Amino acid sequence: MRKRIICAFVLLWCAICSINAQETANSRQARRIFNSAYQQVFGEQGATLSYDVNITGIYKTHGTIWYKGKKSKFDEARMTSWNDGKTVYTFKKKKREIEIHTAKNNKSDKYSQKFKFEPENYDYSIAEADKGLMVTLKLIKGRKGMKEIHALLDRKTYHPISVRIKIAFIWTTIKISNFQSGGITDEMLLFPREQFKNYRFVDKR
Repeated sequence: MRKRIICAFVLLWCAICSINAQETANSRQARRIFNSAYQQVFGEQGATLSYDVNITGIYKTHGTIWYKGKKSKFDEARMTSWNDGKTVYTFKKKKREIEIHTAKNNKSDKYSQKFKFEPENYDYSIAEADKGLMVTLKLIKGRKGMKEIHALLDRKTYHPISVRIKIAFIWTTIKISNFQSGGITDEMLLFPREQFKNYRFVDKR
């Protein structure tokens, strides 16, 4: 009887160890693939992509963003914004005016902020999806950040296809297209002041 109990315990322990090993391997694979995608998006080479944002059907917008390091530019129907790392110039198309903010206190550059987070604050897993690889990130208890992230990546290139983000109880879906890693110059992200010399400037620094 004792031998049976011991054998059963050993088999159960082996099964648990096998499950844990699989989970660890899955987590390692998920982190490796996500890191590759993350570097393509946020590496020193810079990147550009078109985005289509949907916040649970309440708010929708779309546009294109370019960024490299702390510098960025985004363009959508209502506005175009340039951030040189120190100063942000936002062209409000309907008002036909340019607002100036400091980069540290900028409310206009909200879409690029949605892509930023601390990678070490999450547990990772990966699974096959219909259109690619789905990497799921769940916030570690006690850490700060977005509650959950579902990143759909291309199977071959690991280019981002879509990102679904949970902030508090609200889900935001960002569909991504025309992604390109690299080829971003500092000049592309500078505010073209000469083109707006006849416009009204509102300094909110």
